[in-house]
Amino acid sequence: MKRVVLASGNAGKLKEMGELLAGLDWQVLPQHELGVEDVPETGLSFVENALIKARHACRVTGLPALADDSGLIVDALGGAPGLHSARYAGEPSNAAANIAKLLDALRDVPAERRTARFYSVIVLLRHAEDPQPLICEGSWEGRVLDAPRGEAGFGYDPVFFDVTHALSAAQMPAGLKNALSHRGMALRELARKLADRPAG
Repeated sequence: MKRVVLASGNAGKLKEMGELLAGLDWQVLPQHELGVEDVPETGLSFVENALIKARHACRVTGLPALADDSGLIVDALGGAPGLHSARYAGEPSNAAANIAKLLDALRDVPAERRTARFYSVIVLLRHAEDPQPLICEGSWEGRVLDAPRGEAGFGYDPVFFDVTHALSAAQMPAGLKNALSHRGMALRELARKLADRPAG
């Protein structure tokens, strides 16, 4: 079984990715168990930030590293909160404050113009100097509700509405959310790429 470090300090993301990675023959180790601290995300794109996090975890641990960078992209806000989704309302990261700021920014925007998507880029580096990282992406279309619904999930899930299923991401059972989500899409693409090119 291959040991892989998951380069994230987000508890909700760690739980979700652990569920999604269960089918792979990996021992997935959260970075905090290996003494890896969060690294500043100074990239100008989701893929740059994911690479920064994975490369840092590789250097500290000497293990292959998997990292995700993701966010909520709202069309009426020109793509915000985007790269700044986790800290949209400032430091420290606070989901309730982020949601409150988002809903305030959209308070005069009608439902039909509240289109949005969750976007994720996942990268796998075999080592810190890997010249050919596996890079996978996923996108989940929906819209932003005018008030939170549901108790599950994390981040913006209570205000992200999947029109097809008429549920917020926070109202969905984990299995349904993982089947639909941006992160689920990206990880399924990763599994397909690994079948063609083992990460070792």
